[in-house]
Amino acid sequence: MKKQVLALAISAILLAACGKKEEAPAAPAAPVAAAPAPAAEPAKPAGPKFDDEKVLNIYNWPDYVPEGMIATFEKETGIKVNYDTFETNEALHAKLVAGNTGYDIVVPGTVFAKGQIEGGLLQELKKDQIANLANLDPAIMQVLTKADPGNKHLVPWAWGFTTVGINKTKAEKALGGMAMPENAWDLVFKPEYTSKLKSCGIAYLDSPTEILPVALHYLGKDAYSNNPEDYKAATAMLAKVRKDVRLFSSTMIDDIAGGKACVAIGWSGDVNQAAARAKENGSKDVIEALLPTTGALLFADTMAVTKDAKHPNNAAAFIDFYLRPENSAAMANTMGYPTGNKAGVAQVKPEIAGNKTIFVESDYFAKMIPPSSFTNEAREAMANAYNSFKKGK
Repeated sequence: MKKQVLALAISAILLAACGKKEEAPAAPAAPVAAAPAPAAEPAKPAGPKFDDEKVLNIYNWPDYVPEGMIATFEKETGIKVNYDTFETNEALHAKLVAGNTGYDIVVPGTVFAKGQIEGGLLQELKKDQIANLANLDPAIMQVLTKADPGNKHLVPWAWGFTTVGINKTKAEKALGGMAMPENAWDLVFKPEYTSKLKSCGIAYLDSPTEILPVALHYLGKDAYSNNPEDYKAATAMLAKVRKDVRLFSSTMIDDIAGGKACVAIGWSGDVNQAAARAKENGSKDVIEALLPTTGALLFADTMAVTKDAKHPNNAAAFIDFYLRPENSAAMANTMGYPTGNKAGVAQVKPEIAGNKTIFVESDYFAKMIPPSSFTNEAREAMANAYNSFKKGK
């Protein structure tokens, strides 16, 4: 499928995930009238501005920016970028809640961003300084309105899904003659499989907001449930496989590529990066992200400007820079995550655009679990359930 067609299909599904639009009634015939005066042209963005201090502090996920991109921005603008990384949404959220973050741009997942916006932890974008907002896919921006009404605070960095990653070579050997399950989630949640796969290593992302939603979904419950009883059921299920889990990981790429785990609950792009890294290191093992029959957990990581940002103009300049088609496409080409930049899709390499575990086909996309959010009570129940599971109690 051509990239352009694929992008249109994904856009259509993203809109569908947000709920169907009501069809507008047909307008009554209007009487013939004089031609209206030409509409005034919309105001054009003012263009980039810089803060007096030529510094920008960014806090992003690991392995999430193409090599050379930061250096290019620095050379072009004269702005010194301090680039730090965090490993979980929980770590970023704690930093924002504590205040005095020291960062200008952060990259929260939408599941956390909604509460951060409502809590006044993020400031509105300086849209008049970000001309390249026009490059973004309207369908994706519509989805983001669930977390950010009016698209006032968030700009997509990338999107992807939480799924089962597998070293097929090692996993098939560990399973012996046992056939792979129809639903990939069985590999990490069903003792019949985990008891065999533990010999080559099972890894879970070390984050309650990644593990509990997929566990709830596996049980046929709302992945973003606000019912504490649902978390008790998830805890009971997870307890049955706890002894088989080798790792709780925040470094999934290296753990899979390096052979510490043959099966993992991980992010789609990280699994694809692990496959590329293992190949670079001379491994002949087949590593791939799977597409569970009941759906995977969709997510979007978004750029936002902190409420206490000391360099908001420099932040706007970087966001505008990242939204150039070639830069967003470079992220997809290098990191293996789809871009929300519609103008950049044409520059995505054919082997990336054609990878069904990166740019998934529209019929599978419809099965995915769209991002939502939790109440404070549900978040506490989830944290308790996860800690109990991780400690084996």
